Parts: sequence; C-alpha cells; structure tokens
Amino acid sequence: MSATTTIRLPDELKSRIASAAERAGKTTHSFIIEAITEKAELEEQRAGFEAEADARFSKIVETGKTVAWKDVRTYLQQRVNGASPPRPVVKSKQA
Repeated sequence: MSATTTIRLPDELKSRIASAAERAGKTTHSFIIEAITEKAELEEQRAGFEAEADARFSKIVETGKTVAWKDVRTYLQQRVNGASPPRPVVKSKQA
C-alpha cells in the first residue's frame, strides 16, 4: 500500500532534482523515492550503531573489562601490515 504525501520544494531544489534525475535516467518521482529511502536506511543504520555502542558501553560499565587502546592499535597496525597477530587480551580495569 502506498500513501500520498505533499512536500513543498524550493524552485532551485526542484530544478536540481529534475536535472539529477535526468542524468541518472530516472523519473523525478523515482529519484525522490530513492533519495528518501537511502536517507531512511542511513538513519536506521545510525540508530542501530548507537544502540550497539550503548549496549557495549553498558557491558564495560557492568564488567569493567576493556582492551587497552595501545594493544588495539598495535594489533591493527600488524593486521594492516599483513600479519596475523593474536587478538588483544581483554582485561579488567584496575581500581
């Protein structure tokens, strides 16, 4: 099912959209739908990322276990250089 929504576009933006749609070989309508879909998906991804970050931070607060940045950085540098180093060790924070 679809619904109709009316939006008011400034003339300049409407012209830019029409030109971009023509270059892309699409109708203005399909170009706008695609753009709105992409924006909604981006926001959904951002919300998922933030939810995962919050969950991971809560786990750190709860357990006190983290990986030292210097260990992560060394690990990543070795991976970039083609090595297969062991994963950094998770440690409890010191009081």
